[in-house]
Formats: sequence, structure tokens, C-alpha cells
Amino acid sequence: MFAGLALVAVVVEAAVGYPDALYRAIGHPVSWMGRLIAWCDALWNSPTRSFDERRGWGMATLALLLVVTIIVAVLVVRLCQALPGLLEIFLCAVVASSLLAQRSLHDHVAEVATALERRGIEAGREAVSRIVGRDTSELDEAAIGRAAIESLAENFSDGVVAPLFWMVVAGLPGAAAYKAVNTADSMIGHKSERHHAFGWASARLDDLVNLPASRLAALWIMLAAAFRAGCSVDGAIAAVRRDARHHRSPNAGWPESAMAGALGIRLAGPRVYSGVKVEDRWIGVGRAELTAADIRNALGLYRAACGVQIAVVALLTLILFG
Repeated sequence: MFAGLALVAVVVEAAVGYPDALYRAIGHPVSWMGRLIAWCDALWNSPTRSFDERRGWGMATLALLLVVTIIVAVLVVRLCQALPGLLEIFLCAVVASSLLAQRSLHDHVAEVATALERRGIEAGREAVSRIVGRDTSELDEAAIGRAAIESLAENFSDGVVAPLFWMVVAGLPGAAAYKAVNTADSMIGHKSERHHAFGWASARLDDLVNLPASRLAALWIMLAAAFRAGCSVDGAIAAVRRDARHHRSPNAGWPESAMAGALGIRLAGPRVYSGVKVEDRWIGVGRAELTAADIRNALGLYRAACGVQIAVVALLTLILFG
């Protein structure tokens, strides 16, 4: 296991995130993966091909992406291993930290709360549109709040817990491979006319690799609720038992229901994606009329959940190497 690497990486990412100057200079690993996916999509996902052919080429795209990603990650590890002592672990952890999103996720969701507080509904719609896929043009304050908190909960699982889990299990190559699958799912893993067949493999594999992390994310939120005034551990447990399995995603319902129950609010419900109204059932049994203050409360619970996760990884490191 690679708990020590994961511990240093998650602490580094929490402290400094991914520096803007570095992003402007060289981009980000996810953007590099995205270029390869987009290239394959343009080259192989021809509408003149049959459904089965496009699904096959989508599988080939995913396989190529994983092979390239894992080879690059292994080469980085080999380069780090040429360094002396603790410098090897630290440099590898710095690279691995780029695959985590706990700080950037917090900042993006906080921008939604700030926009609502300082500039009103239109600014809130614009801010939340950067982190969700639904139509935000007619959202009121309550719907903006729900969208922001749902994104916070789901991306806590996808962007923070999952890459760290696979980092603990399989080191930098494991986290990089997970990120490749997740990026492919976000780009081509939806049921649009263009990507229903081509993104089939990416969507199915993403569901599989996120299964353990989504359950862990719910657990971290439940534990974090014990350390936050006004949050309910019992409410989180009850919401997960009642609502997690009813989400349209096999994984997103776990962290979303845990957060809704802990905060005493309702999430999900009817919304519009790409002009189509989706009648999702509600998650949670509390208030649905949310405000910027509820986003702030959710961010506090998120920070506590991140702290719980770091503590667990630190304990695991101590057990393995202490």
C-alpha cells in the first residue's frame, strides 16, 4: 500500500492546491488526458459507424488512454526513485497531489456562495454554471444552493476520495488511471446521441471504480457531522439508508444523501439538463429552500470530512510504517 505517499499528497494539495502559474505554464494532467480523449473522439467516433462499431472504438479509446496514462505515471515514479531519501517520496507526492481536487472544489463552491451574497441571483447562476451540467438560466436562490451542495458532495467522492483511495491502493499509477477513467466519463460518458455508444465503456468503468469511494465519502461525511455544530450523524445515516439507492447514479446518491441528512436539507428533485426536464426524486427530508448560508454550512461539513479522511490516512500510515 502507498499510504505514506497519499498522506503527503493530500496535505500538499490542501495547503497549496494546483498553482495558477503552473497551470498557465504547462496545463494540468486532466487537460492532457482530455486532449487525448478529444483526439480519439474526433478520429474514431464517426456517426457513419454502427452502434456496435462506435462502442468498440470507445473501448479502444479507453484502453489507449489507460495505457498511456499508466506508462507516463510509472516513468514519473522511476524518475522520482532516482532521487535520494525522502526527496523521492516528496516529489512523487507533489506530482500526485495534482490528481486531487479538495482545495479547488472548495474554492469553486465558495465562489457560488460569495456571488449570491455580494451580487445576487444572476451572479450565483453564473458561478454555479461552472460546476454543474444542468441549465442554470432560470434557477432561483434555493435551486442554486441545492446545485452547489450536490456538486460539492458528488465531487468530494469523485475528485477527492476516489483518487486518494486508488493512490493508497496502487500509488501514483493507480490515482492517474482512476483520473483518466473519470475524465473520460465526464467528456464522453453521457447518453447523448453522439456519445451513448462511444462513451459506454468509460461510463461503466467509472461507475465501477467509484463504487468504493462513494461509500467511503458517505462515511467520512457521517463521521464529520459529529464534529460540526448543527449537523446530525443520525440524520446522515438515515438519509443514506433511505435515499442513496434511489439516485439515478449508482454512486452519487451516497455522498449526496449523507450531506443532505447531516445538514437537515433536501437535495436533487426536478431539474433541467440540456433543455430536458428530469424528474429526480428528492434526497433528504429537510428544507429545500436553501440560501448562501446553507452553502457555507455545507462547506464547513466538507472541510471536516476532508479532515476525517486525512486523519484516517495518517492513522493507516502510522499502522503500516510506525
